[in-house]
Amino acid sequence: MRPLPAPPAGRPAGRPAGRPAAVLFDCDGVLADSEALAAIVVAEDLAERGWFITPEESRRIFLGRAVPDMVPVIEAQYGRLPDSWPAEMSRRLTERMAVEVVAVEGAAAALRAVVGAGLPCACASNSSRAELAAKLQRLGLAEAFGGRTFSFEDVDRPKPYPDLYLAAAATCGAAPVDCVVVEDSLPGIRAGLAAGCRVLAYAGEMHPALLASQGAEPFRQMTELPGLLGIG
Repeated sequence: MRPLPAPPAGRPAGRPAGRPAAVLFDCDGVLADSEALAAIVVAEDLAERGWFITPEESRRIFLGRAVPDMVPVIEAQYGRLPDSWPAEMSRRLTERMAVEVVAVEGAAAALRAVVGAGLPCACASNSSRAELAAKLQRLGLAEAFGGRTFSFEDVDRPKPYPDLYLAAAATCGAAPVDCVVVEDSLPGIRAGLAAGCRVLAYAGEMHPALLASQGAEPFRQMTELPGLLGIG
């Protein structure tokens, strides 16, 4: 398993604290309330193989990870997975998300506020392309990004590496230092900071102090986001 890059120590000097040049959204746990559902799907798959794990444990272990990065974690604990497992798991996740996922409370309104303020925005996710498209389509959020959506399959390295957010900033025509990333997981926070962005962390399930310790600026409600972006 690839090691996580060390989190930067705080926000670089000169980083804008108000209105950014672009807003780069994570999907799971920020726009889509999908993390509990994903944990159930993974737990069900492992149970079919005789490897029993609760959805709560699954969520704790795999939160924010791309499917390929889950493989060495699972194999270290339970044994060899078939080579087809990443594709099969992505298929299962896509099918369930397409019919069951719901939005994070207030996320759609916050995204509309960003678009309405004329700020370019993109979505960068550790999901597969098919899974990300299924979630955004079901939630009615795909059009807001104008095709500026990125999966781990679109870059060389998934989060916690900066590749996704560097690509997202570029497609918005903005320097990363002028962008705000909206995240909720530790790998995502580290990816945003490694890219050079300001990171706002939605504290849906995690303690704000933990998010702050990683260099992010935590917030509790999606209704706060426009104000934090200087557009409220």
